[in-house]
Amino acid sequence: MKKYNVGVIGATGMVGQRFVSLLDKHPWFNLSVVAASNRSAGKPYADALSGRWMMPSPVPEAAKSLTVMSAEDDIASIAASVDFVFSAVDMKKDEIKALEEAYARAECPVVSNNSAHRWTPDVPMIIPEVNPEHIKVVDAQRKRLGTKRGFISVKSNCSIQSYLPAFHPLKDKFGLDRALVCTYQAISGAGKTFETWPEMVDNVIPFIGGEEEKSEQEPLKIWGKLEGGAIVPAVSPAITTQCIRVPASDGHMAAVFMAFKNPPKADEIISLWRDFKGRPQELDLPSAPKQFLHYFEEENRPQTGLDRMLENGMAVSIGRLRPDTQYDYKFICLSHNTLRGAAGGAVLLAELLCAEGYI
Repeated sequence: MKKYNVGVIGATGMVGQRFVSLLDKHPWFNLSVVAASNRSAGKPYADALSGRWMMPSPVPEAAKSLTVMSAEDDIASIAASVDFVFSAVDMKKDEIKALEEAYARAECPVVSNNSAHRWTPDVPMIIPEVNPEHIKVVDAQRKRLGTKRGFISVKSNCSIQSYLPAFHPLKDKFGLDRALVCTYQAISGAGKTFETWPEMVDNVIPFIGGEEEKSEQEPLKIWGKLEGGAIVPAVSPAITTQCIRVPASDGHMAAVFMAFKNPPKADEIISLWRDFKGRPQELDLPSAPKQFLHYFEEENRPQTGLDRMLENGMAVSIGRLRPDTQYDYKFICLSHNTLRGAAGGAVLLAELLCAEGYI
């Protein structure tokens, strides 16, 4: 595999920092550009982050001396110097949409962690193990944009990364009809640490703005069909959610209830989870977990502190599958929100796009 020169726009925020960390010594991707707001532009990356680095490992040596470019003013020069960019900018949604489209029109593919383009009909929103076939809509998007190389792809919301993959191998086989999900989401999902958000210590907040709508609707686009150069969302299953902020640093947990048209046996569900492989496993992509879905037999697993880093934070942990009195089954699942759910999932998506010839 060739080496790709890549950039990170929004490189000074929490997700941008995670991108920079993950790209250090990546076998395919060479971080050659970091970009952020004009406040940071012109400074060495290490200086722009002084006192603001939030990752557990130090700033990568190769990134420290990179001069921060302006994400908004240096589009042409960034696009000319990289094969693609990761987008983790913190701006208003309409501003993000315009910025990412400007990069795409400058013939620079964009792999975005942001939500701005998730509902653009010809922008694929991909969980690589679940709907890799949606990559094909890029051809229609390029036609609309008038580009040869440039396009936008996005990853889905972090809150659905644990339960949607658990549903996926069961959905069509047994007719998943409806689901109820309560998520318990870590503070890093808000770009915070306990030092920057002391109000979260010993506290639970029963509201995360916009999260429940995303958690209920985004699965339907991911399970949608390609028709006429667009992704048409599925109409089922019906999903209802409640999303709660809890005092964990990283890791989104979900309590899940599911009902089927043709209910399976519990051992059939567990077997399908353990045997499930997606396109990233077939291609042996660098960031892909060897086993995507892990099922724990122990009654007290998965646990956020113990299991969020399973397979470098890229696997989904599942446990406590049991019958329910109102639904057919209930279970617990967990994923790492800034790895599988954010930067790591976007890196895996980029690997998939490269392997399939779209970058």
